[in-house]
Amino acid sequence: MQKIVSFLKKEPVLIAALFAMVISCFFVPPDPKYADYLDFRTLATLYALMTVVAGLREAGLFDKLSHALSGRAKSVRSLCVFLIAATYSSSMLITNDVAILTFVPFTAAVLSLSGQKKALLPAAVLETVAANLGSVVTPMGNPQNLFLYSRYDLPLSDFFMTTLPIGGASLLLLLSASLFLLPREELRPPAEEKAFFSARHTALYAVLLIPCLLTVTRILPWYWMLGTVVAVLLIFDRRALLRADFFLLLTFTAFFVFSGNLARIEAVDAFLRRVLEGRVYLTSLLTSQVISNVPSALLLAGFTEEWRPLLWGVNVGGLGTPVASLASLIGLRLYARSEGAKTGRFLLFFTAVNLIFLLLLSGLAAFFLRKA
Repeated sequence: MQKIVSFLKKEPVLIAALFAMVISCFFVPPDPKYADYLDFRTLATLYALMTVVAGLREAGLFDKLSHALSGRAKSVRSLCVFLIAATYSSSMLITNDVAILTFVPFTAAVLSLSGQKKALLPAAVLETVAANLGSVVTPMGNPQNLFLYSRYDLPLSDFFMTTLPIGGASLLLLLSASLFLLPREELRPPAEEKAFFSARHTALYAVLLIPCLLTVTRILPWYWMLGTVVAVLLIFDRRALLRADFFLLLTFTAFFVFSGNLARIEAVDAFLRRVLEGRVYLTSLLTSQVISNVPSALLLAGFTEEWRPLLWGVNVGGLGTPVASLASLIGLRLYARSEGAKTGRFLLFFTAVNLIFLLLLSGLAAFFLRKA
């Protein structure tokens, strides 16, 4: 029973998605059209990227880069700004949740060794925000981007023209917030610690990242990419095939079925289209605050062709409440594990920073969407 309760707490979005899917099946009984609901390109690309990024992490690449970064810092602020910028930029490629999993624990370790534990709270908050905002820029940065990019068959140039204003403004906001929120004390260098690093495995996964990126840019069909990744790993690193987050893939599948069924219920289809008409950005942003931005993108994409405000809405909507982005919950969980963590203060600080960023970026969204 304890394991079941633990699972329910750990995967609430998956449970909600499965529940919604099952209920929808009573209104639209399973039939051959169900196969049309699934976006196999998104699922295959997401699986391959998660596997490759997990392999790079296991190879010690991110730890090695993190140690190299910390050796250049002279003050607490410069170290944290460096790590926040690294979290922001790396999330564009390795996804927001992996960026948080990589940099928040490392930041906690370095600040603890340097006697600057008090700086962890603002640093962890800003790194979490940085991961959510940096991942906005690229199709592979987060799951909702990958889905919308595939769902609307967007040209890469149009995608970047839409996301770069968010990314640029976000970076300026992060750097400005860092100047006010991070202490300037001199940093005592931590004891030299040799990080594990496998050049062989890093090279293997760096090569496998190429077909993934070629699929994202639509140069290589998804089935060739998936076949290549699986075949190579079956030979060189069989265990890596099980490192992906299969619960996330199952969550996507459940929402595909749920949203597909809703689209076939005429009354629901008409209602959602009426609600979204002229209000796509606001609806997607508010929905993200309650059910998080990935499910919001999966749900709403079936009822509107206005991809630009939807893309803005679910990405800016990752700010706000702790559940607005699942990556934020990872940041909270990692901080809570650190020595002397003050979770209540973290939530207050996190919410305040997120709401300020959300309001400022929503003003930018209103300007750009009016121009579009």
